[in-house]
Amino acid sequence: MAYSKFDRATGPRKALLRGQVMALLARETIVTTEAKAKAAGRIAERLITLAKEDSVHHRRHALTVVPSEDVVRKLFADLGPRYKDVAGGYTRAVKLGARRGDGAPLVQLSLK
Repeated sequence: MAYSKFDRATGPRKALLRGQVMALLARETIVTTEAKAKAAGRIAERLITLAKEDSVHHRRHALTVVPSEDVVRKLFADLGPRYKDVAGGYTRAVKLGARRGDGAPLVQLSLK
């Protein structure tokens, strides 16, 4: 399997990742587990690449992934132009250590 299912059904897994990506794009930094950060980072990278060219088609495609119009507006107004000349690698994951309680590895996922 090429991706982690996070021990969830398809709908809850997509909702989880959608929320992680929305938080990352809105706040530009989140703290989450390493596996969730990798999955959310992939989706965010694709959306930022999409936002480099502002068109109705790209905005509608972004709205299918991130249903918040405010986040999509920020994506195309701020983040797309910011990374216009960057070929990829828009996110950074910094390891923070293990979470208290279950020992899950935590990372801080942020936009460069």
